[in-house]
Amino acid sequence: MMRVSSKVTQQIAFTLLLLANLLVIVPVAMVIVIILKEGLGAISWEFLTQMPKSGMRAGGIFPAIVGTFYLVLGAVLFALPLGLCAAIYLNEYAKDDWLNRVVRLAIVNLAGVPSVVFGLFGLALFVSFFKFGASILAGSLTLGVMILPVIITSSREALGAVPKSFREVSLSLGATKLQTIKYAVLPHALPGILTGTILGVSRAAGETAPILFTVAAFYLPRLPQSAFDQVMALPYHLYVLSTQVPNVDPKIRYGTALVLLTIVLLMNLIAIMIRSHFRSKKKW
Repeated sequence: MMRVSSKVTQQIAFTLLLLANLLVIVPVAMVIVIILKEGLGAISWEFLTQMPKSGMRAGGIFPAIVGTFYLVLGAVLFALPLGLCAAIYLNEYAKDDWLNRVVRLAIVNLAGVPSVVFGLFGLALFVSFFKFGASILAGSLTLGVMILPVIITSSREALGAVPKSFREVSLSLGATKLQTIKYAVLPHALPGILTGTILGVSRAAGETAPILFTVAAFYLPRLPQSAFDQVMALPYHLYVLSTQVPNVDPKIRYGTALVLLTIVLLMNLIAIMIRSHFRSKKKW
């Protein structure tokens, strides 16, 4: 009876886990199918490379694609070095005392702050206080601050996963603390660091609220000339097409959503491939 009861319990648990996975996978798959069905007809070389025309009712989305690329690139250039240095300090240098634990908890909590709060923070600090205005610089810094907790947390976890014996062997051979981190720790933590960075970037690429306050232009059919220019961006462009511009062909809306979704999914796919590539080289 005990064996039968254990098998039944195990089967029920497996069934519940399968249903939980389906509840996650099925809605996502439906969203992808609907966007593909409605937006695939709008995708063309002209749609991807031309400027918007007729008040965004015709033409392409090239400025929005370029603007999104500039914002994501600026966010990574700001957040990756700062986040990596913070993770190295927290994991390798800081003492395990109450202050360090409070800082770690604060970083984890920051990762869950709504993006609109980061947008208001960027508006107050970068746009108004530093007087960058609504610009690529202000938008990139705001997105960088938003993804900074994700990069710090993932990098710290990746550094912590490297065995302590690697550090001990390096130090016993006469290497300094910095040399040990550079040559014995960072190369083995690189997969986790890159994965966390790309996942943070994919989040930044799809956010609307932070760029709404700091950089996004309603209609700007030209490319930016400097870091202090406004730009169009795919998330805000999609919002504008869906709510502010009347008589827009639904194919343009869904086509824009498909381009944005493809960019985000590609970033996640790259993260998985990088992680698998570096993990296959590990010998521990």
